[in-house]
Amino acid sequence: MVEIPTEAAAGGPSAQGHFSIKKMAELLRFDAPPSRYLHEMLAVLCRNAQAGRAVVMRPGDQNRVEILAAYPQLGSAGAGLEWLAQAVDAARKVVVSGESATVPEDPLESPSGQPPDPIVLIPLQSGKAVRAVAAFQVQAHSPQELALCRERLELTPFLLDHYELRLTLGQRYGSIDRLRLVLEVLAGVNRSERFKSACMALCNEIATRLRCQRVSLGFLGGRYVRVQAISHTDTIRREMKLTQDIETAMEECLDQDLEVIYPAAVNAPYASRATTQLAVQHGPAAVLSLPLRHNGDVFAVLTLERPLERPFGALHEVEIIRLTCDLCAPRLFEMHAQDRWVGARAASWARGKLGLLLGPQHAWMKAGACAAFFLVLFLSFAKGDYRIEASFIFEAPLQQAVVAPFDTFLKSVAVDPGDEVEAGKDILGMLDTSDLRLRVAALKAEQLGHLKQMSAAMRDGKTAEAQIAQAQSEKSGAEIRLLEQHINQATLVAPIAGRVVSEDLKRQIGAPVETGKILFEIAHIEQLRAELYVPEDSITSVSVGQLGELASVSHPDQRIQFSVERIHPIAEVVNSKNVFKVRARLLEQPAWMRPGMEGIAKIMAGEKHILWIGFHRLTDWLRMTLWL
Repeated sequence: MVEIPTEAAAGGPSAQGHFSIKKMAELLRFDAPPSRYLHEMLAVLCRNAQAGRAVVMRPGDQNRVEILAAYPQLGSAGAGLEWLAQAVDAARKVVVSGESATVPEDPLESPSGQPPDPIVLIPLQSGKAVRAVAAFQVQAHSPQELALCRERLELTPFLLDHYELRLTLGQRYGSIDRLRLVLEVLAGVNRSERFKSACMALCNEIATRLRCQRVSLGFLGGRYVRVQAISHTDTIRREMKLTQDIETAMEECLDQDLEVIYPAAVNAPYASRATTQLAVQHGPAAVLSLPLRHNGDVFAVLTLERPLERPFGALHEVEIIRLTCDLCAPRLFEMHAQDRWVGARAASWARGKLGLLLGPQHAWMKAGACAAFFLVLFLSFAKGDYRIEASFIFEAPLQQAVVAPFDTFLKSVAVDPGDEVEAGKDILGMLDTSDLRLRVAALKAEQLGHLKQMSAAMRDGKTAEAQIAQAQSEKSGAEIRLLEQHINQATLVAPIAGRVVSEDLKRQIGAPVETGKILFEIAHIEQLRAELYVPEDSITSVSVGQLGELASVSHPDQRIQFSVERIHPIAEVVNSKNVFKVRARLLEQPAWMRPGMEGIAKIMAGEKHILWIGFHRLTDWLRMTLWL
């Protein structure tokens, strides 16, 4: 505490300056709460600037002013309050302007000849905002003295900034010291290689650094907490009353999953009966129990005891212990799980997994897992109809094409697609024979000439020439017969009875046709069959006599039954895939069916396990892909 002399002067100018420097230096090192520091600062500044009174004010709500500190204390003998009203009114203006002011503005000139003591107001800013105002009533009798006093009082913001900086640095140094303590405790635990030694290191380090009488660490085993280590104690006897009371207090903390402190606050949100019993019967002592957690679950409890005169009320102390527990918990949990024989570790692992499976957490996930398990079990044993899917096309069992017998032009078409024709009676169309008839006439004239040459040669006895002429005449006759046959074939007659299933050729009348070009197709549509294109990977499951059903694209709502009649032994490439043709006999013939219609057919290949039906293609693909 800074001692402020009450006398007006203690010597000459040199003594005055020495006193100011000494007291200012003491003030810069002064360590006290803010209210005490403000009072001492005002005392030093008043002595240094020859001020009789001083206050620090802070603007409040509803145009009010809060007095933070005063020198001398307000209401004391001789302090006087007459000047305070002037200081409060002027302080509001200083808050708005943010600049120092003097009240009155020209205090040394007074008509009465006895000027009042002026009031100097100094704004205390935080950034650009004025957070408080310091007011000093100085004893100045000349402008020079007033200027000197005001200059010395301008040190007020500097002194407050210096004090706040020291507070901030003190807090940071305190945080660093607390962190250093935590790291030293953690380092002591990490240096231990076994579980017991790590527990003992934690208890001993905390007991030494926080000056505790006893620090105990207990771990949850089954439904109860068992003490594993007590500071500065080599042997723990569980039959001792102290050990049992410590474990009971730890269980109280674990059950509530809260930090339990004794002496407890009036509105403490926890029960502390067991902790109170421990503190009273084995004390009196102050007790603090903290839970240690791993993944949100409490697995251990740390209990600290020390004299009742030093309770665990300081917030920073509890934070240190809490941070220590949080940092040491993962290491202790791992060592507790590993520092056991194999059977105990396996049993603990199985118990944890079983608890996770049967516990109340993740109910929807567990319900989904159970549903998935029973679904897989059902699919593994249940059977269903295995159906092979293949595309198909309707074909007629008897179908014949009418082709062009020679190169010519299409003269006429007598039928339309879908017309019914009879074999050998109905004319389908006519081919142009004008060129053929001209060639026949020319060949007949040529043949007549050869016959005349043969007669003349025989009359003249020229046997060789007669034979040559005869051969040429026979050649012409053969060509004439061939052309006449083509002329007879120019009339295209239906070769079989059925229905015309080819395209409409009426728009091609007069167009040239080549020999062998298909002009008309006649088919029996009363008895159609289906040609199925079965994929290569499913053909081994298809056999003659199997039943199935198919649906056409034109009538997808109707199912037609069929039976497999024949399997083609050679694969074909259709749409870049290997397929086998399978002929199917239709067991019913709806009237709407026509050759060339396509759709999807499904062959019944017997009963298989549902799981095999769903995944056998994937299994086969993996076997082929991963085959080394």
